[in-house]
Amino acid sequence: MKAAIAYTRVSTAQQGKSGLGLEAQEVALARFAEAEGFLLIETYQEVETGKGSDALDRRPQLAAALKAARKHKAPIIVAKLDRLSRDVHFISGLMSHKTPFIVAELGADADPFMLHIYAALAEKERRYISQRTRDALAAKKAQGVKLGGLNAKGIANQREAQERAERLRPIFAELAGMSHRAIAAELNAHKIATPAGGQWHAVTVKRVLQRLS
Repeated sequence: MKAAIAYTRVSTAQQGKSGLGLEAQEVALARFAEAEGFLLIETYQEVETGKGSDALDRRPQLAAALKAARKHKAPIIVAKLDRLSRDVHFISGLMSHKTPFIVAELGADADPFMLHIYAALAEKERRYISQRTRDALAAKKAQGVKLGGLNAKGIANQREAQERAERLRPIFAELAGMSHRAIAAELNAHKIATPAGGQWHAVTVKRVLQRLS
């Protein structure tokens, strides 16, 4: 089997303490490694934001993963590209280290050029979403509509909920075709917490699938 280094990351201390997101990433990486013939010889976990092109200075575990990858001449595998960063310049900086990165969600054949493209497209889409949100709020305000909870905090909460759901996408892809109840049972059996940190039920599965659709 081919040796590889696993790297997982969540953005907040609360997620880190609860294991929220980290377990889902670990399960996705284990399944990917088994399917692609990789042996995960070391795993590095980080609880730190991925924002900023200089984020590597604030992420010692990623730096350690890079060092281990060079030592073992092995690639670093992550579940999703945004577990490295949402900043295309940061992704470009990582590529300059000449350490191969494999994104499980994109497949083992996605080369550095494709990772740059995916990162650039994701960054552009986020800017569009942010601008559309601001425009929509401005239009409603101009029409005299009371926004209620749809303020900056409300929007941030919605985005956070969407991000939590996205972290589970690889696992839900593996369980596609099963009933909501069966998916809930499978997730609970593997001790994978819901985005809120609790037990899964059919209605919870349905809610997350709706966010991912």
